[in-house]
Amino acid sequence: MKSLDVDAVKAFVLVAELQGFTRAADALGVSQSAVSMKLRKLEQQLGRRLLERTPRHVRLSAEGLIFLAAARELVSSHDRAAEAFAIGVRRLAVGVSHQLVGGELPGLLRRLHERHPGLRLEMRVAGTRELMQAFEHNELDAALVLRPDDGRKRGQAAFAEEFSWFAAARWQPRAHQPLPLATQGNLCRVRAAAVAALDRAGIAWNEVFVGKGAAVLGAAAAGGLAVALLAKRTAPSGTVDVGAELGLPPIPAQDVMLYGALGDPGSREALRTLVLAFRQ
Repeated sequence: MKSLDVDAVKAFVLVAELQGFTRAADALGVSQSAVSMKLRKLEQQLGRRLLERTPRHVRLSAEGLIFLAAARELVSSHDRAAEAFAIGVRRLAVGVSHQLVGGELPGLLRRLHERHPGLRLEMRVAGTRELMQAFEHNELDAALVLRPDDGRKRGQAAFAEEFSWFAAARWQPRAHQPLPLATQGNLCRVRAAAVAALDRAGIAWNEVFVGKGAAVLGAAAAGGLAVALLAKRTAPSGTVDVGAELGLPPIPAQDVMLYGALGDPGSREALRTLVLAFRQ
């Protein structure tokens, strides 16, 4: 057997982890057709079908599942070898909105480390306003935030984050009492969208908990204190989506913007990996 094409193996790993050709192509900075061609050649070389393709989904075949662990090891070893003589440590300082960070962060960071083992990541989690100020003062290389109200700031739309209403499992509202809310306070645009929707629907509400970040609001919801409007993937264990059950109004998806123009190709690739992991 000829030596495997490491780029093709990397494309296979990304398709498996990001669950799609489009996201893998974005991470590699190539076209979707280029990724498909690499994977077809890899399957031909191995004599194995690695992926099961349908019009809507891409999933690993039984042989693809067997190959995945070895493929990850090959890509990781290759990346370490390629960076063996790199001068200094690559540093990436990224700000991430605290509305986007939940219990999935450890897995996200693990995937980033596996893909870029030589990277020194500095992550600041805060509100959009604070992160944009830090970015504009060159304290951050990039920022991943909910779309700022200031339209003059230029950024790239990374993805749309879906929000819904979460409460503790088996939590029930008290009859004839306002809906208890956990929010981030008056300056939060997500809170503004939530209370505006409740007001339009004629649903009385009462702000009973104020905190900063999805993790804090999720804790209030899980503890049974209140209902919290959270990004769906950040909702902690022990909470359930109660929007439909309680007849609460749906909230439009919020645009997540990426700010940053990195010159170093390795840093750009690491940032793409990070963004795609959040998008996933």
